[in-house]
Amino acid sequence: MIAPLTSNTQAILLLTAPLIAGRNDSSAELLTFGEYNRLARLLREKQKQPADLIGSDAGDVIDLCAKMFGRPRLDALLGRGFLLSQAVERWNARFIWVVSRADADYPRRFKTRLKEDAPPLLYGCGDAALLEKGGLAVVGSRHVDDELIAYTERVGQMAAEAHRTLISGAARGIDRAAMNGALQAGGTVAGVMSDSLERAAVAGDNREFLMDKRLVLVSPYDPAAGFNVGHAMQRNKFIYALADAALVVSADFQKGGTWEGAIEQLERLHFVPVFVRNGDNGGKGNRALIQRGGRPWPEPHNGGDLIEAMKAVAAEVAAEPQQEALSFALHEKAASFYGDKPVVTPSVPTSSSGQAGSPATRLLSSVRQILLRELAEAQTEGQVAALLGVSKSQAKAWLARLVKEGALKKLSKPVRFHAATSSDQLL
Repeated sequence: MIAPLTSNTQAILLLTAPLIAGRNDSSAELLTFGEYNRLARLLREKQKQPADLIGSDAGDVIDLCAKMFGRPRLDALLGRGFLLSQAVERWNARFIWVVSRADADYPRRFKTRLKEDAPPLLYGCGDAALLEKGGLAVVGSRHVDDELIAYTERVGQMAAEAHRTLISGAARGIDRAAMNGALQAGGTVAGVMSDSLERAAVAGDNREFLMDKRLVLVSPYDPAAGFNVGHAMQRNKFIYALADAALVVSADFQKGGTWEGAIEQLERLHFVPVFVRNGDNGGKGNRALIQRGGRPWPEPHNGGDLIEAMKAVAAEVAAEPQQEALSFALHEKAASFYGDKPVVTPSVPTSSSGQAGSPATRLLSSVRQILLRELAEAQTEGQVAALLGVSKSQAKAWLARLVKEGALKKLSKPVRFHAATSSDQLL
């Protein structure tokens, strides 16, 4: 059963989506990504939301936005209700759901990491909860030999053995090999597609895993859209944004989406640690990525080795403010320090180098960095515990400490917490 579209999502679809399943009315000039962000900022400033643009009393809000985009253009876009109903009927028949950036169900990692770069709409099929679990992203070239396909399938199997979601781009070659390896080993997979979601949603080799809630396929582009080079390039940052760590299996030197996505992650975004397959057969592109900051892949042999590799990189990431030690690494780090017992961390003087003097204080520093980013929207104590991968009692102790420091604010009815430095809601 597909949940009905929210009013906000309906409005954003009308403003920005091609609605290919309908007649694809080309007479309406869709808002571009940048234009929609301008509109969203205007609505936030006026304490409005996209849903206020539709309905019987929408005139004043449309007039407000018309100063920026013109009344005829907005009227043409918002008047595409019949096309939208056709598209929704088609999506529902294929079990495709849609959420918008203004919805509570929109992936939290997109909002907090990408902020205004997060796509206004996300189409998907399968269990959306898999998008909140983090995991290991695996990316690479489309054109590779059978040996590298088998290697990548084994990486997917190890992710399944480690009970970590495998995140990839669902393209042929490395992406699909990693996903197949994880699924065949009983694991969970999130695939971020740049095209043809509608076709993938009904494909026989996907249906079993979609129905079993072990696979989710998502795309920021219309489900019927075909291949587009620009979309394929943009898709990479969405893969990294959903992950806790990433592995580049193969990349062509200074060309292609895998190379561009890895460079963007290493040098600008810094969402996750990026591992790169190393060794004599790694190739020129892989060697160059390591020189640009990628971490040599430690070649784990099983799921246990993979977890140990994540624990090791967690210690490095915790000392690097530009990176994020999210749940994938933090769960293992917290368990190794404290088990499952709540710990209230005392104030400890820092050393002359500026590093806190105890593992407990360093861990709290990592938790602080994570929550300042992740709690741009208020979350409950239970949600924070799930985010960090620790018990509720441990989360409660950390939250109390950070509220006392002023890093977080505590809200009531119901009790929730949000970052003191960020309260804006993305639309």
